[in-house]
Amino acid sequence: MTTTIAPADTARPTVTRQRWERPALAVLLLGTLIAYLINLSANGWANDFYAAAVQAGSQSWEAFFFGSSDAANSITVDKPPASLWVMELSVRLFGLNSWSMLVPQVLLGVASVALLWATVRRSFGPAAGLIAGTVLAVTPVAVLMFRFNNPDALLVLLMIAAAWAMTRAVEDGRWRWLLLTGGFIGFGFLAKQLQVLLVVPPLALVYLIAGPPKLGKRIAQLFAAGAAMVAGAGWWLLAVELWPSDSRPWIGGSQHNSIIELTLGYNGLGRLNGNETGSVGPGGELPAGGNGMWGSTGITRMFEPAQGGQIAWLIPAALLALVVGLVLRGRAPRTDARRAALIVWGGWLLVTGLVFSYMAGIFHQYYTVALAPAVAALVGIGAAQIWGSRDRLWVRCAGAVALGLTTATAWMLLSRSTSFQPWLRWSILAVGVVATVTFLFPLGRRQSVIVALAAAFIGLAGPIAYSVDTLASAHSGSIPSAGPSSGGMHGMGGPGTRPGGDGGRPGGEDGLPSMTSPGGTPPDGGAMGAPGGMPSDGGTRGQGDGFDGSAQGTNYGDQRMGGTGGLLGGSRPSAQIVTLLESNGTDYTWVAAAVGSNSAAGYQLATELPVMPIGGFNGSDPSPTLEQFEQYVADGKIHYFIAGGRGGPGGNSASTSSAITSWVTANFTATTVDGVTLYDLTQPKS
Repeated sequence: MTTTIAPADTARPTVTRQRWERPALAVLLLGTLIAYLINLSANGWANDFYAAAVQAGSQSWEAFFFGSSDAANSITVDKPPASLWVMELSVRLFGLNSWSMLVPQVLLGVASVALLWATVRRSFGPAAGLIAGTVLAVTPVAVLMFRFNNPDALLVLLMIAAAWAMTRAVEDGRWRWLLLTGGFIGFGFLAKQLQVLLVVPPLALVYLIAGPPKLGKRIAQLFAAGAAMVAGAGWWLLAVELWPSDSRPWIGGSQHNSIIELTLGYNGLGRLNGNETGSVGPGGELPAGGNGMWGSTGITRMFEPAQGGQIAWLIPAALLALVVGLVLRGRAPRTDARRAALIVWGGWLLVTGLVFSYMAGIFHQYYTVALAPAVAALVGIGAAQIWGSRDRLWVRCAGAVALGLTTATAWMLLSRSTSFQPWLRWSILAVGVVATVTFLFPLGRRQSVIVALAAAFIGLAGPIAYSVDTLASAHSGSIPSAGPSSGGMHGMGGPGTRPGGDGGRPGGEDGLPSMTSPGGTPPDGGAMGAPGGMPSDGGTRGQGDGFDGSAQGTNYGDQRMGGTGGLLGGSRPSAQIVTLLESNGTDYTWVAAAVGSNSAAGYQLATELPVMPIGGFNGSDPSPTLEQFEQYVADGKIHYFIAGGRGGPGGNSASTSSAITSWVTANFTATTVDGVTLYDLTQPKS
């Protein structure tokens, strides 16, 4: 039995509700929820940088509003706080622990799958929607980031929501859908600033082309959507800019305490051209044509080892589906909803993919989660379109090409991890060759079903295998990565600084130490190894930052008990240090101070007391100044200074944290506790 849903107008195609549709959707969403919850606690605090901010916001409403790193509001994280708000409210309800922080991210992931299903289904029917939702749910980078506390989970949901609202706007041209689209984009800005704007060009273009009203009204409605977008983000930006700077935290990531500077500089144009003041160093390609700090730029960047296993499995098929879909809709009316959907998702994939491919500034492989909804939608749409038109020879040829490209992509990606399920690539190759050839011929119903199942295996077996591996492994730190060894993790120093690259697995081809604490304790946030060349034990993978962490003292994350942490890894204080800090800890505004947010984060999470992160994430922000720090100490606001933590080497104000460190060492006596050097700032040298 089926139910026909009547279209709102001629722009929207008729969608038939199938009997199997709701049970299939329930299985998809429930399966996604269960899978994402499996082994969730293994991620511990995930990214300590954001976890500390969540702890702070759960204790202080001021820290909640501004996104402060500590409850005493010395400095904010280097992003707006919207993604933190969701987790902080959960922590206020259920207490501070890994689950109360990460379960909201899981729910955002399930909501993203459901909303993508609804959006694609609206134009292309239940089968296309179900395929799209499934592809998103099993995309490795999505599996990773919907179980992590970075801002990307909320960002992805809001971008899908904007596409959903625009789909409705194209159907009936009502103002409310345009305003809602702008509102979703504006709130997405409060999750991760300018990255959300990458979907604005295709959204604006599709309404300009396919919106039902006359051209003048369409343009006016787009301006209204732009106003709603500005309002959605501007209320918070205006509040921060107008708030007296001496009564709010320093804006982390900026050099002049300005959210506008952060937006346009470090998190804006600097990401594109690599000129990021206060960053850990330059990006882009080296003059000789080698790889820059964040990997090489170029059209093939999404297929390189660092990114390929995260997102690239179905990109060729998605692009081909876009072309096939546009050709099939070639003679459709201007307001055709299906062509409009192809413009939205195709534009999303092309604009975002090209920006990611050529941006010379900070780029991490997990950013590619922003491509996952577009890839998933186009694959679902393409599967439905090709299947429904397979009686045409050229469509069958296009479908065969899609299967062949998907098979070749899976072979390439799986060949980079030869020790990971070696049978899988051969199985995909064998099935792919047979299915590609078979699809060229007209088939009966039974044979067509077999080929369809083969196509599902070719396209999903690799991503599912990577996703299962991701679910079974602990991930933490500032640069997480999904799946097994890929031979190309990069970060500082770029790919190739070490042979191979498994993203941090012990004994991996690149020789990087693991990210999990000894004895099964929660992961530390991405330590690269302890000073003195002591690697940590365990099995978290995915950091692959290229930092040495060796005896030369390059401490970018020490995860031994009592480790001070560093640029990419949070500290892990021992019980003795925690007891020391907690003793009379509430008598001080900050129980301690340390250089760099990750160095401070572990101590704050362990004690649940404010710890000042000098210099913010990179240790390069001029906050506090030496004079301010001296005054805090004179006023008895800071108890201890924890030495050994550090941020990155970049920034024009790195001397601020160095000056503070020099002043402390010159005026206070060092004490070593469990291998960590502390200075009691209430006991100056005589």
